[in-house]
Amino acid sequence: WPSIYLGIDVIVNQETPPYHDQVSAPSLLDLVVSLGTHDAQFHISEIGTIFNYKPGTMIYLAGKVLTHSVPKWGKGERIVLA
Repeated sequence: WPSIYLGIDVIVNQETPPYHDQVSAPSLLDLVVSLGTHDAQFHISEIGTIFNYKPGTMIYLAGKVLTHSVPKWGKGERIVLA
C-alpha cells in the first residue's frame, strides 16, 4: 500500500532500550502503533514523560530528536508497528 514512510518495522515481544532514529530528519515525525494484549509504558527521556502504551495507542514523535524506550512490561503480548 502507499505510504509516506520509507520502511515499517514490526517488533514482537521485545523491550525497546533507549533509542533515537538514525535515519529520519529532525523535522519529521515517526509513528509507532501498539497492538496486542500488554500493559507496557512508553518513555521519552528528554521530557521526562511516561505514557500508558496500551494496545491501540498511536504515538507520533520526532524520533531522531527524542530518545524513547519501552521497558519490560508485566504480562501479555506486545506487537508494534514503527
